[in-house]
Amino acid sequence: MSVGLPRRKRPVRCRSATVTLAGLVVAAAMGTASLVSCGTDGGGSGSNNASFSPTPTAPDTASFSGTPPSALSSLGASVKESARAAASAAASSASAAASAFEASVSADVARANAAAEQRLKNAKGQGNAMSDVALTGKPRSETGGVLALVVNITNRTDKTASYAVQVDFRDPDGKVVETRFVGAEKLKPGERAQPLAISRKPPEPRLTAEIARAQRY
Repeated sequence: MSVGLPRRKRPVRCRSATVTLAGLVVAAAMGTASLVSCGTDGGGSGSNNASFSPTPTAPDTASFSGTPPSALSSLGASVKESARAAASAAASSASAAASAFEASVSADVARANAAAEQRLKNAKGQGNAMSDVALTGKPRSETGGVLALVVNITNRTDKTASYAVQVDFRDPDGKVVETRFVGAEKLKPGERAQPLAISRKPPEPRLTAEIARAQRY
């Protein structure tokens, strides 16, 4: 029977390493941190290794100066350009929808509307037929989303007459942003016509409409 000699414990050696915290801008200067790891020379299961990683200190942004990176400026310009493009697309879409809806209107109505605009150029004030005209809203579900109003024109005289009507569309601030003209020709006494005043503006912002002038001739 043989008795083994006790194993000599291997000396513990320590290695030091210096790690530079690159890339961190500090108000005072660049800082360094030292790491120390200790362990035995062997790689046996009984070895006890310890290590840690330094926690970097956030840079003091209060000491930064200068202008923001150009990438941020480019991003802001891109957002503005996208907003302008979206608004332009909405306006084009609304105009196209109005044109398509108007295409269903008869040629006679289109001619009467053109004549109405010419007649109102010589009208004085609000005209002589404001009491013969009224507006009625038309559901957007029936117009493909277009803002369209029924202009109710009633000949309240005892003679045949034609009518020219100007409809103004106002934005939420009360500013006139669009004007449309409609007309009705040769209405007999008591007869009623209902042409449409159609806006070409986008759905937003919401517009309101009013009779600006109405001339009987």
